[in-house]
Amino acid sequence: MSKKHTERSLAKGLLAGFVGGLAATAAKTFAERVYPPHIHGEAEPPELLAEKITGHRLSLQQRETAAGAIHWGFGACIGAAYGAVVEYYPEASAKEGASFGLALATMTHQKALPWMGLTAAPEDQSLREKSSELGSHVIFGVVTEIVRRTVRAAL
Repeated sequence: MSKKHTERSLAKGLLAGFVGGLAATAAKTFAERVYPPHIHGEAEPPELLAEKITGHRLSLQQRETAAGAIHWGFGACIGAAYGAVVEYYPEASAKEGASFGLALATMTHQKALPWMGLTAAPEDQSLREKSSELGSHVIFGVVTEIVRRTVRAAL
């Protein structure tokens, strides 16, 4: 590896992670279309969060637009944060990013979202919901790492 790629740079780490997070959000979205966590038309956490933030019911179009912004914005931002962490602590990229994906699933779907009332408590979630979320988050983590690493090497 050249010296250029071993020098730490917060800006480059953030940018590489941001791009990785966007690519990973696309991959996670595709994975959840193939194997969705909900099959009975339940509202997804970003839709519920959008209504919670605004404080009122949103039309279907407003919900979809807001949910998309939350979903893609969170993916890009969490990817950027991951890129910054890996820049200074390369061990955070363990298992080609799969560990990151599992940690993210645990923090969001096992802790934060149930606490906020946006998903059922972990013990009340269906096996399908749990397996879909874990699988799609592993995909998110791996894609984030592959793209982050590629972009970072090019910077």
